[in-house]
Amino acid sequence: MPADTKTALLNSAERAARARGFDGFSYADLATDVGIRKASIHHHFPSKANLSVALMRRYAEAFETEILRIDEEKASGGTRLLALIDIYREALENGKSLCLCVSFSSSPESLPPEVIAQIRQFRAMLIGWLTKTFEAGQSDGSIAGVAHPELESAAALAVLEGAQLAARAEEDVVLFDMALKLLKGRLSG
Repeated sequence: MPADTKTALLNSAERAARARGFDGFSYADLATDVGIRKASIHHHFPSKANLSVALMRRYAEAFETEILRIDEEKASGGTRLLALIDIYREALENGKSLCLCVSFSSSPESLPPEVIAQIRQFRAMLIGWLTKTFEAGQSDGSIAGVAHPELESAAALAVLEGAQLAARAEEDVVLFDMALKLLKGRLSG
C-alpha cells in the first residue's frame, strides 16, 4: 500500500477517534471511508492497538511542532498560554470533536497499554511545556498570580481537557469558553 494510503488511513482514524472515541470506529469504517478492503488495513496496522499507537505518536509529534512554533512566535508566557488555549478550542470543531488525547482518555478501560503509555508521554511533554510557560509568565508578569508553575501546569491541563469534554458533551463551545474565562482573565500581553 502506498504511503499516501497509510496517511489516509491515519487521517480517517484520527477523525473518527476524535469524534467518537477509541470504541467509536472499526477497521470496516476506515475501509469504507478510505475506499479499500479491510484486509488491506491489516497490512500496515495489524491491530487497532498498532493503529492507535501510530495515531498518538503522529499527534504528539504534530503537537510538539506546534508548541515549538508558539515558542518562536509568542514572546510572553501569557501569549503562549493563550495560543495553547486556542489550539484546544479549535480542536473542538464547534463541539463535534476532541483532541485525540482527551478522546482516547475518555475510555481508558478500552485502551491497550501501549496507547496509555503514549498518552502519558504526551501529557508529560505538555506539562513540561506548560511549566516553562507558567515560569515565563511569572517572570515576565504576563500571567497573574503564579506561585507554583508545576501545579499551575497540571491545573491548566485539567481545565483544558475538562472544558473540552463538557463542550463536546453538549456540542456547545460556549461551555469551553466559560471554563477558561478565569484562566484567560489572568493573562496579559
